[in-house]
Amino acid sequence: MDELLSEGVAGRRVFVRADLNVPLDGDTITDDGRIRAVLPTVKALADAGAKVVVASHLGRPKGAPDPAFSLAPAAARLGELLGSAVAFATDTVGESARATVAGLADGQVAVIENLRFNPGETAKDDAERGAFADQLAELADVYVGDGFGAVHRKHASVFDLPARLPHAAGYLIATEVAVLKKLTEDVKRPYVVALGGAKVSDKLAVIDELLGKADRLLIGGGMAYTFLKAKGHEVGISLLQEDQIPVVTEYIERAEKTGVELVLPVDVLVSTEFPDLKTKAPANPTVVAADAIPADQEGLDIGPQTRKLYASKLADAATVFWNGPMGVFEHPDYAEGTKAVAQALLDSPAFTVVGGGDSAAAVRLLGFDENAFGHISTGGGASLEYLEGKTLPGLAALED
Repeated sequence: MDELLSEGVAGRRVFVRADLNVPLDGDTITDDGRIRAVLPTVKALADAGAKVVVASHLGRPKGAPDPAFSLAPAAARLGELLGSAVAFATDTVGESARATVAGLADGQVAVIENLRFNPGETAKDDAERGAFADQLAELADVYVGDGFGAVHRKHASVFDLPARLPHAAGYLIATEVAVLKKLTEDVKRPYVVALGGAKVSDKLAVIDELLGKADRLLIGGGMAYTFLKAKGHEVGISLLQEDQIPVVTEYIERAEKTGVELVLPVDVLVSTEFPDLKTKAPANPTVVAADAIPADQEGLDIGPQTRKLYASKLADAATVFWNGPMGVFEHPDYAEGTKAVAQALLDSPAFTVVGGGDSAAAVRLLGFDENAFGHISTGGGASLEYLEGKTLPGLAALED
């Protein structure tokens, strides 16, 4: 983007595709990390005299306006962080958007309403998506892609719009790609990957790729129970994807053959019921061996011995990638596993990358200093697909 700034953007309308997909409790933003992540790009453009038009998605509305998914709270928070008023358009390409953009003075910033309120944003049909991109292009002279959390989507504002305008990558995307290259090209070893989260199916492709690249894989979260079941262990009523057992079994065998250390929990916290995440009422879990989960119990976090084990497996790493919590971190009785992995990353001299999504949310919720980690990604799904070796549409659109 520095090249774009050097060419001069004063007086030009610059469309910034950001990722303002923040969690909301009503109108209250519970984690503004993604808004803060795009600040350097927005501020640099505004300081250079551009008329900055910020656009994003939020949640999964059904291609029509839905007040529950309005970007109004995000626009207000962006203004607070910038220290100056941010205009807000109540539609995407309609009368309000056109008037709001036309009313911008040099150096001012506007946010247009949730792009997914228009069905053209996510349309599978190229012509429908392209038609929406044409309308968005009328609002701008230049395009800057800086919504890393959306670059794996072939959406109008991510993939089609850059083809219609002079374009550049923003500071956030440039940083994200530079970091991910450290995990895929000339990696410093030992390279340790910690994977958690609910579903093993979400991580199969990245595990497949990492079995040829990582030195050690630590498995936690709900996905661990499919691995434990594949090893022949009882998992009770724990989250389980039975249909994934054959491929997980093949991965376990491949890890043994290729010398990749695949580390599974040795003990877990279990309960007969899922905890209440709203009241945070005490759950009183018990600790059992990972190969002895009672039939009527559900595993909800890694146990104390596994925490120590995983910390020891991270201690000698030179590079660490972590994606996915180790348990139901939103409840204090099941947060210790995730907290232990985060602390182990801080204690390690390794270059540490937290791979977005719930992992990034956990770091903030559990009170860790974000700046103490090597990098916290803003895009969990995008990070995983990059590590899988996939071509990401939003990055490909910015390359030429």
